[in-house]
Amino acid sequence: MNDIILLPVLIPFIVGVILILFKKNIQLQRFVSGLTSLSLVFVSIYMVYLIYQDGIMTVELGNWQAPFGIILVGDLFASIMVTLASIVAVACLFFAFQTLHPDREKYYFYPFYFFLLTGVNGSFLTGDMFNLFVFFEVMLLSSFVLIVMGRTKYQLRESFKYVVISIFGSMFFVIAIALLYSVTGTLNFAHLAERIGEVEQTGVLTVIAILFLIVFGIKGALVPLHFWLPNSYFGPPTAVAALLGGLLTKVGVYSIMRTYTLIFTHNQDFTLNIILILAGLTMFIGVIGAVSKFDFKKILAIHIISQVGYMIMGLGIFTQMAIAGAIYIIAHNMIVKTALFLYCGATEKVTGTTDLKKMSGLLKTHPQLGWLFFIAAISLAGIPPLSGFFAKFALVLGGLDAGNYFIVFVSLVVGLLTLFSMVKIFMYVFWGSPSLTPEQAKERKVGKLLLPGIPLIIISFLMGILAEPLFILLFEAADQMLDPSIYINSVLKE
Repeated sequence: MNDIILLPVLIPFIVGVILILFKKNIQLQRFVSGLTSLSLVFVSIYMVYLIYQDGIMTVELGNWQAPFGIILVGDLFASIMVTLASIVAVACLFFAFQTLHPDREKYYFYPFYFFLLTGVNGSFLTGDMFNLFVFFEVMLLSSFVLIVMGRTKYQLRESFKYVVISIFGSMFFVIAIALLYSVTGTLNFAHLAERIGEVEQTGVLTVIAILFLIVFGIKGALVPLHFWLPNSYFGPPTAVAALLGGLLTKVGVYSIMRTYTLIFTHNQDFTLNIILILAGLTMFIGVIGAVSKFDFKKILAIHIISQVGYMIMGLGIFTQMAIAGAIYIIAHNMIVKTALFLYCGATEKVTGTTDLKKMSGLLKTHPQLGWLFFIAAISLAGIPPLSGFFAKFALVLGGLDAGNYFIVFVSLVVGLLTLFSMVKIFMYVFWGSPSLTPEQAKERKVGKLLLPGIPLIIISFLMGILAEPLFILLFEAADQMLDPSIYINSVLKE
């Protein structure tokens, strides 16, 4: 059954190639895309179940044994991330069916959607650093196309910035890989974890570790490397913005967590303190940026930065509770942030704008949209019994147990400011006298646009109600991450 971890990479790649051949048949592309994305959800859930029951799975491509060949590794953390990516992708795809302009669909939207998934899933499942770079590039090239699709002046300008910063990130990635190989003689994750323990030049390894933090920090939008994100995610169609907002920064966060729990475990007094400082800055500066804005979509985009700070906060604390909380908040944010973007898109469809000052009273004309947004918003802010509360509670508890009181204080302040910004959106957009006339409200119904986000709201609610059994799974994932020997033995068969 180990071959199942090939499917999240092979299926989207093969389907993406096939869909190129049917450029003009939009209905067929939609049908195949919908069926494939739903199948990926079921495959990934089953993969999590198998790994939880049987332990870490590995596949050695071409029968070349690790550390010499290409290897895919599925542990609980990676398989959970693949599952979350599949769920987010389904919701965004079905929203795109209703909102994407046909001209954009004709220009290979669906193939590049699946190539993006190939890169994302491959990044989660790869077992060596070079192929992580390869899957990063597949993901980035696909995101370039999806961001620029539509060819508006704003999109072209902001996508150019995104391309430039991504190219610089890729250059640093290659340099970091070359330095790492020159010191250790390997790029396989498990083999690196062994070799680094034998290297006496810890100063050089610390420099390399910080260089990788910069590389992954660019993609994860850590402060001060976050400046590319808000405008890049504001320009594309909502379905694309929701997909990128739900997935791309999480690949950067995953890579930081993977490398700093498995490979760069030396000199942790220094590196983990750096990560905690970055976490605090990212949380605070991100939320201040969101509070200062009066545009629905930009507030959500900037909040991505703030929430990334929470994710790496758990890594910086580096306890079982904190790591489990970090994985939980990644899951929570991928689900809830995607839902918020989708409901932002529905609101824009109704009002024709994302400017908060030009909207009001939608709760009276579109109550279902208003209350669904409200549930997602308070979940992001951390109000019980939704998923956001338990995610932040685990991080706060882990921080208090480890004596990291200042970062806990910062996280609580950021939580209050997050609540403030979500209430601001709700008051401007949904409260007060309707900005639409009765005739406009009747014409501009949202109807089916609400459906793709509803499963995400349900998942957020269930994550809160079923927090205890979910944390049993996450504690197991955290234990695998905190004990590198489990990963090493599974890959190198020691």
